[in-house]
Amino acid sequence: MPPTVRSSGAFTSQALAPLVPFLSIPCLSPAFDASWESAGHIVDAVELLAEWAARRSIRGLQIEIIRHPGRTPLLLCEIPSSTRQAKGTVVLYGHFDKQPPLGDWSPGLGPFHPVLQGDRLYGRGSVDDGYALFAALLAIEAAESSGGGHSRCLILIEGSEESASPDLDSYLEALAGRTGDVDLVVCLDSSAPTYDRLWLTQSLRGNVVLTVEVAVLENAVHSGSASGIVPSSSRVMRQLLDRLEDSTTGEVKLAPLNACPPAEHIGRLSALASELGDIVAAALPTLPGVRLAGVDAKDRLLRQAWSPAMSVIGVDGIPPVATGGNVVHTSTTVNLSMRIPPSVDADRAADAIVEVLTEDAPSGARVSVSTHSPASGWCSPDPSPWLVRGLRQASLAGFGHEPGWTSEGGTIPFMSLIARRFPESEIVATGVLGPGSNAHGIDESLYLPAADALTVSLASLLNAHASKGKDGD
Repeated sequence: MPPTVRSSGAFTSQALAPLVPFLSIPCLSPAFDASWESAGHIVDAVELLAEWAARRSIRGLQIEIIRHPGRTPLLLCEIPSSTRQAKGTVVLYGHFDKQPPLGDWSPGLGPFHPVLQGDRLYGRGSVDDGYALFAALLAIEAAESSGGGHSRCLILIEGSEESASPDLDSYLEALAGRTGDVDLVVCLDSSAPTYDRLWLTQSLRGNVVLTVEVAVLENAVHSGSASGIVPSSSRVMRQLLDRLEDSTTGEVKLAPLNACPPAEHIGRLSALASELGDIVAAALPTLPGVRLAGVDAKDRLLRQAWSPAMSVIGVDGIPPVATGGNVVHTSTTVNLSMRIPPSVDADRAADAIVEVLTEDAPSGARVSVSTHSPASGWCSPDPSPWLVRGLRQASLAGFGHEPGWTSEGGTIPFMSLIARRFPESEIVATGVLGPGSNAHGIDESLYLPAADALTVSLASLLNAHASKGKDGD
């Protein structure tokens, strides 16, 4: 049975009911569903969202589903300024494509079986990022009814974010003549360490994914004949990985992949550690006795936000233990995920990695390296005075608490794309992917009181943007 609509806030009372059928749609991102076009779930999802948007009582609201051949559709909502004094354009961003189920969800829950338990709505895409359109339009309605108004708004809801947003740039290019003077972008797809304030993301690491293959034989050979003579492909692989990472400390050795964080970012993360403690360690399901890197809470926050790090995320060429024969194998292949600091260019980082892996191959082994869509990170520009005031007012209005700043160790590729497309704009990255939300994991859920509060905060921020010229900044 679908959950009963409640009235604990604008979001819960008006968005919960349409969220339920949206969560039932298995609209996986194209990276996880090669047959997405024929399956039709992506189209079903965007049409459901568009139909709900069309029922909103917003003056001048125009809704368009834009489709480019071979690309996931984009939902565009355009709302004219509600006051003559308001200048510029606000872009509000979200996405509707989803991650796969990942694994078995808890009893009674399922990725495409929405369930309301207390204040949490469970289902894949609930917090990442199904709430975005609903929060944005409800905030615009609230901004109009508050008397403060809003500037011209464009809401962009894309369908390929979980695949690294390969379709977004095509749409932004096509819309270049329609976007106007964009001076504020609000991205509704970020994290929150707590649910007691408006959290603002100050940086995101980039990511370079590579496939590295080491080949030494045309066919596998009995180890009694070849071991100790033919260089083991796994040993050569270890030597290559040692060029990238200190295997004792985990530190990345390549200078082009390292960068220093800004002093202001260090100060904010230090304040975060002082207030909330070792939240990085607390969030990790570490086995007893495992020692984490970093000397304290602040150090771990800085490492998560700014340190390059290498992870082996896939291996081919080595059979499972249960079926492994006593042979020297032809090759070993690994997939590497290299997280890079927010200020490091991903293409340059990829070039540096490829160069160090392919020069002077150990034992003359055949080494090949390919990269997969390097994604640069993002570093928030310093907010202007009006935005500092507006964010404070917004957090107090929605949450009753001063705003907070945090960083993310992951990558959101569209952020660097947005920054390139709108280089003169203020950019605010926020969201409600907070404790227990489990985005990308099993039992993903949206904490409804946080969505209610965020909607109020957005309305306040839109009011602040519309009136910013009154203060001369």
